[in-house]
Amino acid sequence: MPPFTPPAAAVLSVSELLRSVRDTLERRFPLAWVRGELSNFSRAPSGHCYFTLKDDAAQVDCVMFRGRAAALDWEPANGLQAEVRALATLYEPRGRFQLNVEAMRRAGLGPLYERFLRLRDKLEREGLFDPAAKREPPRLPRRIGVVTSLAAAALRDVLTTLARRNPAIPVIVYPVPVQGEGAAERIAAMLAAASARAECDVLLLVRGGGSIEDLWQFNEESVARAIRASAIPVVVGVGHETDFTIADFAADRRAPTPTAAAEMAAPSRAELLVRLAEASRRLSREARRRIEYAMQAVDGFARRLVHPAARLQASRQSVAHLLARLSTAAARRLEAAAAEIGRLRASLSGLDPGAVLERGYSITRDQVGNVIRDAARVREGERLRTTLAKGWLESEVKKAGS
Repeated sequence: MPPFTPPAAAVLSVSELLRSVRDTLERRFPLAWVRGELSNFSRAPSGHCYFTLKDDAAQVDCVMFRGRAAALDWEPANGLQAEVRALATLYEPRGRFQLNVEAMRRAGLGPLYERFLRLRDKLEREGLFDPAAKREPPRLPRRIGVVTSLAAAALRDVLTTLARRNPAIPVIVYPVPVQGEGAAERIAAMLAAASARAECDVLLLVRGGGSIEDLWQFNEESVARAIRASAIPVVVGVGHETDFTIADFAADRRAPTPTAAAEMAAPSRAELLVRLAEASRRLSREARRRIEYAMQAVDGFARRLVHPAARLQASRQSVAHLLARLSTAAARRLEAAAAEIGRLRASLSGLDPGAVLERGYSITRDQVGNVIRDAARVREGERLRTTLAKGWLESEVKKAGS
């Protein structure tokens, strides 16, 4: 079929032009094998796969439709070297050049991914990822530490989630760069410092998503060893759900995202209150049920009483004895129920903001009621109100420092 040649005076529509370019491409470049490194790989809910194939000088968008992707006997991933059998074409709705991939095979590993696998295998052989060595984060932490960059969007997500789930739990942020030259060593040093200070019951190591290069600091050996050396359980939430780093394997718990890490560490105050109320109801029902069963037993004994005086006297004594045992058992059960309720209330009281104030802490707000967490947010001369366990104080800022 000869190439499309419009008359000299013809004016093409955009779709006509792109269709002509597409036809020319597909005739000029039939199915061919192309080699490059996979990047930005994603599998849509439809089953189609979208990715970029790149080398040192160029890159091209690729699509592999569901029917072809289902035939793969391996899982493509960012950083892998691959060879694709593809048709060069044009995606007309966007005017975008792309490769329609019909087959794909592994051609080797990209340098970064190859380093990742070597280190993962080395540390696994050493037992650094042994599930038996991993610690369970506490169900009711007294304080939570967050290790990340102050500029990271992940920090805002984590703090928002922690405040929503349980605002009574104090949070300490350990600031550290999470990207760039030397960041891995600084992350490892901050984990060691947080462990030595022993201020928290659990540490969250978090950052948002990115390419394998962006997340590489969490693939360094120093970070993995610092996680395992920490005296405090470490929950790692790095990147998106599909991202895996060496830090994830070393962590006591791996969360798919920073937000999920916060949800894993902080118990929901509302859920705790529901559980407390339900436990109280179960104890009350059980105590009432036992008393009712005992009363029915007494009625049964009474029905078996006979008229002869001796047996009547004996039965009366037996009933009296049973009533005494019933009273004692009921009292013990009620005491046990009260003790259980007291224990649950004591556990919950540690999460009560009022209890925190009773221990000598205070809450400082600005004039519109916002809680002051950072000295950099106040100005000299600004009036603040501080709430104590008993009463409040109003003050004026003379000087603020970090």
